Amino acid sequence: MSIEDRIKELVSNNDEYILGFADMRGLINDQFKGFDFCIVIGKRLDDKIVDSIATGPNMDYYNLYNLTNHQLAEIAKKISDELEELHISSILIKPTISDEEVDNQYDRTLTCDFSHKMAATRAGLGWIGKTDLFVSQKFGPRVRLVSILVNYPWNSSKAPINESGCGKCNLCVRECPALAATGQLWTINIKRDEFFDAFKCREKSRELSQKNIKRNTSLCGICVSVCPIGKRDFSTD
Repeated sequence: MSIEDRIKELVSNNDEYILGFADMRGLINDQFKGFDFCIVIGKRLDDKIVDSIATGPNMDYYNLYNLTNHQLAEIAKKISDELEELHISSILIKPTISDEEVDNQYDRTLTCDFSHKMAATRAGLGWIGKTDLFVSQKFGPRVRLVSILVNYPWNSSKAPINESGCGKCNLCVRECPALAATGQLWTINIKRDEFFDAFKCREKSRELSQKNIKRNTSLCGICVSVCPIGKRDFSTD
């Protein structure tokens, strides 16, 4: 059994997960030098809960968000342990960073040293939507991601995706309570700040989180809920 097949075996529930392998050479921060290939795993978010947040976050979504991050971190740890037994070094990039882990650079730019979304586009799993969501081909934006960087030369599972598949749809742009998106389509040649204002998004998300769930966090989810891609009754045929 190949290493790739073993990893696919560990990501056992194919109805709830997506998996891809990406070549990240030339795309990652110097601190990850030598770890130029990536395993990307996504887990589908519960439809009923996501449907319930069309007007903002609730406690069910808050709990689902945290539970899904925990489940992804657990499965990524299992894969990292498996790789270690095969003498393959890896770096697990957690699904999200806590407020305690936020540094001055993140506060200034709202960007991290590693982008799960970029890795997922390089693995051919989807694209970046108009409100800076990762939109997977299988689950739409109803997904959370985790990544594992490795020093082992994977073959990319699919061709990288270089441009948006959102077309003329502007539902997320219209429904965004922060008015953070311009409606411009993403490509690999456009910077986030040209089509989406992450600071407006964070400010409104904090406001909604405090109002709806009494939590000091940045959680909204409206654009996830309204996107037609990934809904059970949506078809790309």
